[in-house]
Amino acid sequence: MTSPMKSESESYKAAGVDITAGYRAVELMRSHVARTLLGGAADPIGGFGGLFELDTAGMERPVLVSGTDGVGTKVKLAFLLDRHDTVGIDCVAMCVNDVICCGAKPLFFLDYIACGRNVPEKIAAIVGGVADGCVQAGCAPIGGETAEHPGLMPVDEYDLAGFTVGVVDKKDILDRNEMRPGDVIIALPSSGVHSNGFSLVRRVFGIGEDGENRTYADLDAPLWETLLTPTRIYVKPVLKLLSGVRPRGISHVTGGGFYENIPRSLGEGCAARIEKKAVRTPAVFRIIQREGNIPERDMFNTYNMGVGMTVTVAAADADRALALLREGGAPDAYVLGEIVAGEKDVMLV
Repeated sequence: MTSPMKSESESYKAAGVDITAGYRAVELMRSHVARTLLGGAADPIGGFGGLFELDTAGMERPVLVSGTDGVGTKVKLAFLLDRHDTVGIDCVAMCVNDVICCGAKPLFFLDYIACGRNVPEKIAAIVGGVADGCVQAGCAPIGGETAEHPGLMPVDEYDLAGFTVGVVDKKDILDRNEMRPGDVIIALPSSGVHSNGFSLVRRVFGIGEDGENRTYADLDAPLWETLLTPTRIYVKPVLKLLSGVRPRGISHVTGGGFYENIPRSLGEGCAARIEKKAVRTPAVFRIIQREGNIPERDMFNTYNMGVGMTVTVAAADADRALALLREGGAPDAYVLGEIVAGEKDVMLV
């Protein structure tokens, strides 16, 4: 039988696809993936499917929860900086942060990378970021796919998407209709812009090499580096919270900002009342708003504005919830607002 590493096609290579580069990329990925193998996961490299043995011990009616997303045009910054080890974290975050919103623990993750040309070191760096994200989320990367698309994509560019599956006992699925006026909304701060609104970022700043060294007095790093900061992963703090408090709603604040995402976690007859002065907004958002002359409402309807996730709990559980979140790895969690009577709306006052 011919070894895969002896498989090669000069004709295919002449058409723009170097299959031997793919084998090299796989070999470079192995060290990243090896450090993430968890209970239930088998070595995912080289097979046709990712294997995961599901342990449902202690669950009465296990329910699988899936989520999929990508990084979007944020990858443009990775191209400009030639830094590819963080976008994988973004990809994992955008998936697992969604799954945790219904109380599910992410189990495993798969990625898909489409590129104009397979540069093994670049692909391995992307997968290294995916592995970092999986470590942060406590899930296993059990497979993936890399596809070369010569003629369809520029040779130095790629796109990245991912997919995760989690599990939750049916009785533990969060029910937003348990929510009541008087409940407390807790904010889990973001690490910055995360992975949304970069089409507007590009309109405001343009995409050019000068951004690599463009600085602002209130930023700790150059603009492009600040914007490339990976999305924060909230799985471990929320799982810690779930061990002692039952939230009445969780919202992952992504594209659409406060006005689109927070209402998705609200129960019937409930609205969110948030004082704008309570929102701890990082400087990068103020710079985007100022440089782009963007109305405040558009900012709150596009970006997370410093709040990557909200958790709503009964008022009696608020102190306990804050303590658990901080113990679980979110030391900066804080009270953002409250639930009032209304129709699934956000009132920023």
